[in-house]
Amino acid sequence: MSENSWEGTLLELRLGAPGHGGFCVARHDGRVVFVRHGLPGELVRARVTEDRGGSFCRAEAVQILEPSPDRIDPICPVSGPGGAGCCDFAFATPEAQRALKADVVTEQLRRLADWDTEVVVEPIPPEAGNDRWRTRIRLVVDADGRAGVHRYRSTEVITDLRCPQPVSGALDGIAESRWTPGAELVIAVDGDGLRHIVELEPSRSGRRSGGDRRNTAARRAAAHGPRRERVLEGSGRAAQYVAGRRWEVAATGFWQPHRGAAQCYSDIVADWADAGPGATAWDLYSGAGVFAARLAEQVGPDGAVLGIESARSAVADGIAALRDLPWVDMDAHRVESWVDERFGAPTPEVIVLDPPRAGAGKQVVAAMTAHHPARIIHIGCDPAAFARDIGLYRAAGYAPTRLRAFDAFPATHHVECLALLEPTP
Repeated sequence: MSENSWEGTLLELRLGAPGHGGFCVARHDGRVVFVRHGLPGELVRARVTEDRGGSFCRAEAVQILEPSPDRIDPICPVSGPGGAGCCDFAFATPEAQRALKADVVTEQLRRLADWDTEVVVEPIPPEAGNDRWRTRIRLVVDADGRAGVHRYRSTEVITDLRCPQPVSGALDGIAESRWTPGAELVIAVDGDGLRHIVELEPSRSGRRSGGDRRNTAARRAAAHGPRRERVLEGSGRAAQYVAGRRWEVAATGFWQPHRGAAQCYSDIVADWADAGPGATAWDLYSGAGVFAARLAEQVGPDGAVLGIESARSAVADGIAALRDLPWVDMDAHRVESWVDERFGAPTPEVIVLDPPRAGAGKQVVAAMTAHHPARIIHIGCDPAAFARDIGLYRAAGYAPTRLRAFDAFPATHHVECLALLEPTP
C-alpha cells in the first residue's frame, strides 16, 4: 500500500448511478469510487476498503447521511459493511432492486452492444417477496469445522448463516453441526422438498483463510475441479420438475437455484422458439435438457433436437429424463468445437443457448449465425457478457426482437436476461 493510498479513509460522497457488481459510482478528488451498501442519490460516509492506485478505489457506506426513500431495514444481517458479499441490495425495496438492475442492463447494452432500449426487470413468478427463493446453497467450512460464507473479496469465513435467501428448512441444523475443515457443503432442496447435503473434499488451495487475492484464479480453479464427494443427507440425487416432466440430477450439478426459474425460462423458450413440426433445433450448453424437452414437443417425431453440453453427468441425466423422446440427441462436447464442425449439417430453425457467465463469445456467435437459423434464443446471467454477445449478433446480421430480464437472484446484484434474435431484413 503506497503512502498516497486512501485505504481506511472516510469520505463523504454523493452516490451516482449503479454499476455492474452491486455498487454505486461516486467521485472524489478526480477519482472514481465504487461504493457498496448505498443507493443512487444518497449522501453517505464511506470507508475506503481497497485502493491499488489508478483511477478508482472501492469503499463501503458505513453511515447514511441522507437516505433514499427506497431504503429499508436490511433483511440480511450478514452482508452489511465488512460482511459477506451475498445480498448486495438487502437494504432496498424489491421494486428498487429491480430498477437498479434494469439500469445496469440498460447501460451495458448501450455501451457494449450499441443498443438503446428500455429494460424492465421482472420478478420470477410466483412472486414471493424478497426472500426464501434459493434451493441450492454452497457453503465453505472453516478451520474449526463450522460452515459459512466468505467475507466479501476475502477467503475469511463468516459462520453466521442467517441469510434470508434459502428456502425454508434448507439450513436447519447446519450451523450447529461440525464438518470437515476446509471442505465445502452443497445443500439442495429438490422438487419433492427433500434436502440433500453433499460434502466436497478440501481443495489444495482452499485451506488458507487469509485475504491474499494474488492466487484467486488458482484457488477458484482448484475449488471447481474434480473433488471427492460424500453424501451426508438424502441420496445426492435431486428430483426436479419442469412442465410436467421429472428430472433426477446430481445435487452438486447445475440447476437454476431460484425455485421458479427453470419453469419460467422454459415457458419463454417454448413461446419464442415457434419451431415447426419436422424442424431441426439446437440446445447449446443444454445442461440436463430442460429446453430440449420443450423444443422436442414442437418439432415432433419427424424433427430433431440436438443438445450439446460439456458436462457428461448432465448429459447422462438428460438422456435418462428424455428417453421417451428418441428424436432428441444429447451429447457431451465442448460447444465451441461442436458448432465449428457442423457445416453441411441440416440448418437449424431455432438455436437456444444458455452459456456460462463469460458468455458465448465471438467464435460461437460467428459459427451459429453462419448457419442462418430463423431464430436464436440467448440466455445470459451476466449483463456485461450478455451485452457483448448481443453486440456480436448485431454485427453478424441478427437483431434482438424480444428482451426480458428477471430478478432471479433477489437481494443480490445478479440478473438473468433472455433475448430473441432474428435476421435483420
